[in-house]
Amino acid sequence: MSARETSELISQSLDRGVLLLTLQGTSSAHALSEGMIHALQMALNDAAKNEEVRVIVLHGPGKIFCAGHDLKEIARHRADEDAGKAYLTSLLNSCGNMMQTVTMSPKPTIALVEGIATAGGLQLVAACDLAFASKNATFCLPGVNQGGFCTTPAVAVARNLSRKVVMELALTGDVYDADWAREAGLLNRVLPAEDVIDFTMAFALKLATRNPKATADGKQTLYRQMELPLEQAYAHATDVMIGHFMDPVQIEDEQANWG
Repeated sequence: MSARETSELISQSLDRGVLLLTLQGTSSAHALSEGMIHALQMALNDAAKNEEVRVIVLHGPGKIFCAGHDLKEIARHRADEDAGKAYLTSLLNSCGNMMQTVTMSPKPTIALVEGIATAGGLQLVAACDLAFASKNATFCLPGVNQGGFCTTPAVAVARNLSRKVVMELALTGDVYDADWAREAGLLNRVLPAEDVIDFTMAFALKLATRNPKATADGKQTLYRQMELPLEQAYAHATDVMIGHFMDPVQIEDEQANWG
């Protein structure tokens, strides 16, 4: 995929350390087509290596944050000799890798949600470290309504919500409002529609002022220690924290502040 093709799917703007990735695509659905997934992967890879990027904001503007996979694109591959199995395998593996890149990025990732986040779109929200949503935003895992089940989106969602809550989402396929999502643990804040963009960008700018190495190490450690037994979690976190205190930037800041 060329840089031009990528820019047609995602627009990028960098302001004071905050990289805003805005989903565009060929429709307002911002579907996770094969091209969109690749474009996101490229943008995230580039951001991870760019020292000027401190925070990443993912924004699907308008009434649809992201409608999940492009079902028309999938349907076209039903004409393949294998009824689309090879295509689906590649698509879902690429999507899973991209979602992991969102979560494991050394830069904090923030979802900015104005409208509906459904299926893979909800997965993208859940994959981010933080999520801020408009009062108008809604969320669902609708696979059961089409005779399937949102198994891969549920991987990210289940790491944000309790088991029974994610089961409710996945088993009903119903649409839930932003207040429900905030109470369930999917969102950090629910804001008036006219305020959500400004609030999210201001929050991101605040995070961008932090020591990038400590933030990257700390973010990875926070995720890692949650998977470890308690004793190992403390040992791992302690090693990382000692490294922070021995960081020349930290030492310089201490000398400047406390003499």
